[in-house]
Amino acid sequence: MKKLFENTWALEDQGVRIFLLVGEKSALVIDTGMTAPDIHGLIRETTVLPYALLNTHADRDHISGNSRFSEFYMHPSEAAFYYNVQGGRGKMIPVFEGDVIDLGNRELEVIHLPGHTPGSITLLDRNSRCLIGGDPIQEDGNIYMFGPQRDFSAYIASLERLEKRDDFDFIYPSHAKEKVGREAIPQLIDGARRILAGEVEGHEIDLHGRKAVCRDVGIARFLCPIEES
Repeated sequence: MKKLFENTWALEDQGVRIFLLVGEKSALVIDTGMTAPDIHGLIRETTVLPYALLNTHADRDHISGNSRFSEFYMHPSEAAFYYNVQGGRGKMIPVFEGDVIDLGNRELEVIHLPGHTPGSITLLDRNSRCLIGGDPIQEDGNIYMFGPQRDFSAYIASLERLEKRDDFDFIYPSHAKEKVGREAIPQLIDGARRILAGEVEGHEIDLHGRKAVCRDVGIARFLCPIEES
């Protein structure tokens, strides 16, 4: 695992990051990746503290190793997709906007960002003034916005609400560039608005047998429903 900053590590697992955050009393794993790596073993190489799991959302590349945990934190808006579509296991401990997970002198606040999925969340690390985990904010990455879980209007509203906050300076996303400045947020809002307005040309792509339209807005690429082309 790569150390990002004090008591914070990330593992790259085929394009998606698994994070490990350590406090004075416990630790938190954020997501379990694409290929179900030996997360327990990796954690024990880093800390002896007790630890829990939180999922930023229920897309397959974030939950591959969930079966190795008996319970996990997740926003309940992801429950139907996680259990009924993804075949997920384990007990979901629901978390909501404003909930705080305290690892011991390290408070992590849940921020709900629906749009990419209904229950997408990120965590505000109050001590370090950064957001950790999640797909809505990326730089030079692909943001999936096609399929039944996605909604552009909700995505824009979430980022507009996030932009008004003054308690963070950086974002550590789950994909693409490792560390992103908050100036990415208005750029993503503008790009999403232009897509909804029909102002961004796209090209058709194939993603594991599924068709989508890739629309490049400069800071990132939005993968959109084929019917928009």
